[in-house]
Amino acid sequence: QARPVESGGGSVQTGGSLRVSCDVAEYSKSDYCMGWFFQPVGKERESVATIYIRDGTTSYVDSAQGRFTISQDSAKNMLYLQLNSLRPEDSAMYYCAAQRASYSWKCQLRLTDFDSWGQGTQVTVSS
Repeated sequence: QARPVESGGGSVQTGGSLRVSCDVAEYSKSDYCMGWFFQPVGKERESVATIYIRDGTTSYVDSAQGRFTISQDSAKNMLYLQLNSLRPEDSAMYYCAAQRASYSWKCQLRLTDFDSWGQGTQVTVSS
């Protein structure tokens, strides 16, 4: 079974920026909802943002709104999450995930809707 493949994590100081990437070649030609999620050490995985591949509709959790941007590059079959104004509490494994969704309104931030997960990429923000 195909899985998303994340890349681009790393270390940055407070206030810095990073962009994490996800190879979505397996999901670019069908009706898929892609999402980014994060999981700090010792805590549960949480939603960050979603995008409906067909029309680019996006959704964000409140804490990500204005600081993080989810986007896609259809030509490269890549999904991105731009992380700006990073804080130490943003330190976590960031996961890309996919779910089939026939309509954009079905592309929600519910973690349990997603059934294909990548291995994650680590983002560390130092103070």
